[in-house]
Amino acid sequence: MPLQKNQIITLSIERLSGDGSGVGHWEGEAVFVPGTAPGDVIRARIVKDCKRYAFGIVESIETASPDRIPVECPVAGPCGGCSLRHLSYQAELKAKEASVADAFRRIGGLDVPIQPILPSPEVDRYRNKVQYPVGRDKNGHLCIGFYAGRSHRIVPCEDCKLQPSVLNEIGRTLCSLLEQYGIQPYDEETGKGLVRHIFLRRGTHSGQIMVCLVCTRPKLPHADEMVERLCSQFADIATILINVNREKTNVILGLENHVLYGPGYIEDTLCQVPVQLGPLSFYQVNTPGAEQLYAVAAAYASPTPEDLLLDLYCGMGTIGLSMAGRCRELIGVEIIPEAIESAKTNAARMGAAIAAKSRFFCGDAGEAASRLAAEGLAPDIIVVDPPRKGCDQATLSAIVQMSPRRLVYVSCNPATAARDAAILAESGYQVEKVQPVDMFPRTGHVEAVIQLSKGEFTLKKVRIPFSLEGVDLSKLKKGATYQEIKDYVKEQTGLNVTPLYIAQVKQKCGIIERECYNKPKSENSKQPQCPPEKEKAIRDALKHFHMI
Repeated sequence: MPLQKNQIITLSIERLSGDGSGVGHWEGEAVFVPGTAPGDVIRARIVKDCKRYAFGIVESIETASPDRIPVECPVAGPCGGCSLRHLSYQAELKAKEASVADAFRRIGGLDVPIQPILPSPEVDRYRNKVQYPVGRDKNGHLCIGFYAGRSHRIVPCEDCKLQPSVLNEIGRTLCSLLEQYGIQPYDEETGKGLVRHIFLRRGTHSGQIMVCLVCTRPKLPHADEMVERLCSQFADIATILINVNREKTNVILGLENHVLYGPGYIEDTLCQVPVQLGPLSFYQVNTPGAEQLYAVAAAYASPTPEDLLLDLYCGMGTIGLSMAGRCRELIGVEIIPEAIESAKTNAARMGAAIAAKSRFFCGDAGEAASRLAAEGLAPDIIVVDPPRKGCDQATLSAIVQMSPRRLVYVSCNPATAARDAAILAESGYQVEKVQPVDMFPRTGHVEAVIQLSKGEFTLKKVRIPFSLEGVDLSKLKKGATYQEIKDYVKEQTGLNVTPLYIAQVKQKCGIIERECYNKPKSENSKQPQCPPEKEKAIRDALKHFHMI
């Protein structure tokens, strides 16, 4: 008999799902219940039934798991950021290791050694970045906090256990200053107000702090007074900025920055790679954990002075650059232009020798890998660090075609990693071992590093000199259709643009050769012209698709 909404059932929690919810079974149907632990016996209220599985909430805990611990954060439940704060850390690690093993066995169909999970060097206060939405509490006072699950209702939080205490203190101070000066928070429903988010970053090794206020316009009342107050109270603040986001969107950051104090960025190191971090830079939020993760990747790659290393989805280049001193040549590919520029800067800051052997190119990983394979590139080692969706088929096919002797797959999603590893195994790669790494304590997320190898060959590999000098790298990205450009602009800015406006901007940029089909037939007709803000958004889209 199918479960009904609001039905109360008794449930024994057997394990944790990938998102940290407890999993039990009712008459063969899986029921997912957040905030539970393996070993709990609970009374659960069904909130949704999907026929083969259902979702519930805890009504009462009949028998508590021995792995349960007191929750020391007063907003852990409504906030939802720490989905595993009710578990002992040892139990959390055991559950995460089991989830990785389950993914490779059940999804990948692979019998592969799963190494004991590496715990995070820090369990609390490990995040080097925080993004507080700014709003008003139930009493009408300005507040900061985090969005409740599946909503944009702010749960006020003055001391998040995942952030360093100093970042929480800066957030509270800024909140107080904003209210003192009568500066209005942004209201999503009306579109009125000034301050949307408080964005903070801290270099784990440097100690430098970046303060960024995300606002609907660049002018902040009493900016000088606030800068003076912040810098006098917090000596480690290295830069303060305004990031402008005018659009009605869920995207936190805009593309426009205005520096109020300092250079506009902070500096830090990751695996001894020097980095500069601005508001838009991608960076691992757990620096000690990332260094541990990258050390495993380097050990699995084991580069030698004769090796060519290809780093796909390279981001700011930190994984590849951490190994650059041990290989002959490093090539990195990343689709985000700002990240590629950061990678080149990071390589230059490591010295002339590293810069000379490191090259970074902007393009889609699959298209870039396919073209490089077609051009005859034969890397000895490939490192991939894809997003949660994993590698696409083009990337996997190109990897197989380039036939590196070793492949290192860094994953933030064991399910897609297991899927991709199975595909590679069918193409002749042996999955040698998997190392789970906890980068996000108190949450359901877990990372893994997978070592794959072509094995040893009796024939000696012949090295053919390869150069990218003659490769037309502009073809790594083929451009985009009008609909793709429209969709990108809508997603990034919330603006609706017409094919006519796109055609006008393409003509201005010299990348359209035919007559625009929306051109009026009468010479006396007035054609609507693309407004400046939409032209800027379209130009940004054309840059994103590498068309200009």
